[in-house]
Amino acid sequence: MSNVTMDKIVNLCKQRGIIFQGSEIYGGMGNTWDYGPVGVEIKNNIKRAWWKRFVQEDPNTYGVDAAILMNPRVWDASGHTQNFSDPKMDCKSCKQRFRADNLIEDHSKGKVSAEAMTNEQMEEYINENKVKCPHCGNFNWTNIRQFKLMFETSRGTLDGEKDVVYLRPETCQGEYVNFLNVQRSMRAKVPFAIAQIGKSFRNEITPGNFIFRTIEFEQMELQMFCKEGDGFNIYDSYKERARQFLLDINFSEDHLKFHDHDKLAFYAKAACDIFYLFPMGWSELNGIHHRSTHDLSRHQEFSGKSMAYLDPVTNEKYIPTVIEYSIGADRLMLAVLTEAYHEETLENGESRVVMKFHPAIAPYKVAVLPLQKNINEKAIELYQKLCKKFPCIYDEAGSIGKRYRRQDEIGVPFSVTIDFDTLEDNTVTVRDRDTMEQIRIHVDELEKYIEERIQFN
Repeated sequence: MSNVTMDKIVNLCKQRGIIFQGSEIYGGMGNTWDYGPVGVEIKNNIKRAWWKRFVQEDPNTYGVDAAILMNPRVWDASGHTQNFSDPKMDCKSCKQRFRADNLIEDHSKGKVSAEAMTNEQMEEYINENKVKCPHCGNFNWTNIRQFKLMFETSRGTLDGEKDVVYLRPETCQGEYVNFLNVQRSMRAKVPFAIAQIGKSFRNEITPGNFIFRTIEFEQMELQMFCKEGDGFNIYDSYKERARQFLLDINFSEDHLKFHDHDKLAFYAKAACDIFYLFPMGWSELNGIHHRSTHDLSRHQEFSGKSMAYLDPVTNEKYIPTVIEYSIGADRLMLAVLTEAYHEETLENGESRVVMKFHPAIAPYKVAVLPLQKNINEKAIELYQKLCKKFPCIYDEAGSIGKRYRRQDEIGVPFSVTIDFDTLEDNTVTVRDRDTMEQIRIHVDELEKYIEERIQFN
């Protein structure tokens, strides 16, 4: 990562088919984003890498895909219908609305945390420091008011006979309500985890940092169900596993740090975030939480169904403690883009932008490039063969140098050039994205060469 700004990331994403403004031809819609042909491949690869590490390779973790619309009583039990709101203030001059905690943290450049402040303390800080509106520059605020964050919709066919339901604001409740189903059907023994990747929705004010915080987002998370006495050891292990996952997909250790929460929920025993150095500064990337027995106990209370686990060895019956690990796929996408972005000056004085993704995260593994259009028949034949094994891209437009630069900008780790020698001896030139070094290998060796270098272990 060098010389990276949010503007550079946003511009690259639009120009190279990674991320577009949502509903752009209609002027967009407040912080909604569409993933383009390149971006959807990167995001899917991020999700696959996470799933491989935390589900596929862990025999005690089971995946689910829970419904977005749930019985409203779920949200009564979780506390969302009563307590899920943000402290917001309106600028009386320009009528724009902002989160009070964001105003404080932005004004202090992150030196003051509003996490543990009451509404009165936040208002006092804003008034004493004359915090101005980020939009119009005036100091003219309303008092703080709490705004509900859940999107409401309705279920029913007749006007006047419709029930209110909610778009889920988080995915974890789907894991809690399926605790018994998974445990029984998979004959799972505590400790075991339930994981899923899915969409969530929050009707919140977003600060405009691209895909960092959006009203529609995708979460990757798991809930580990364990005995109370094992909770802190499992909590510590997930902190390290979460950190190691980021290092293994090419994050620099210098760009990551742990941040313990200043204020805990009454039921929580520990909570920690991993912060990443985004273009706008240090911000939360993922969270690990020791939630005690609160979640299953609440669902037992509101549903009337026992959520207790019977230990088959000791015959002990208890409600498990929950350790949660959660990371946003979109926020991780932004961090991956930031970490991969490099600007380099070459020996000949030219410059290039190169996205140094881990090969497993890269949108395409191979670019197939005929040196000239009049030998594209052989190139197309090779492309059709390779794309049965890996995601590939074919490009025959422009000079070979310009085509290399295009592949660098979307992070393709290997470019394969077919030239006139290929027609004679069936060898091709393979160019490495990061080093730009080129080697000559036989077509029959190409699949193995690439496959060995794109794995995520």
